[in-house]
Amino acid sequence: MSKLNPQKLTTTFGTGVTYSEPIIPRRYTLTHSDVTAELFLNIALKFAYDKITTMRDEVLGEWLNTDNKYTYHVYLYVDGQFGPATAAIRNEIFRRELPLALEAIRYGDKLFFSAHPELDNAFIIVHFNSLSPRYNKKENWGTFSQYNVPNK
Repeated sequence: MSKLNPQKLTTTFGTGVTYSEPIIPRRYTLTHSDVTAELFLNIALKFAYDKITTMRDEVLGEWLNTDNKYTYHVYLYVDGQFGPATAAIRNEIFRRELPLALEAIRYGDKLFFSAHPELDNAFIIVHFNSLSPRYNKKENWGTFSQYNVPNK
């Protein structure tokens, strides 16, 4: 697993979203550049579909509240542009790189977590979306406290 280099992370906030509000709706779109290894985090009221490429290797996330408990949901498109044929490779890549993505989300929105420290203990539910039952899964990936990168 790669460790987050905060200098390679750019965070932008959409209209209606501040460093501390709202919790819901608060949606995250994390994309990257294969060339520069830069990460781009957009935090907005809606997902930044305009930032998504044909590779479909983005990480989408949002806060949900069920029974007065916050959970963070991540959505990954495992099949990709070539469909189920690439699902095994993409599944492996997503699983290897997801800890870095979660570190980037936690670090990129660190002032939000400072304003809402209880969210560091909210469960992260990852939806691996695939047409193949083998890769179409929903898993608990712990809490954001596990992905907290010290300030550099």
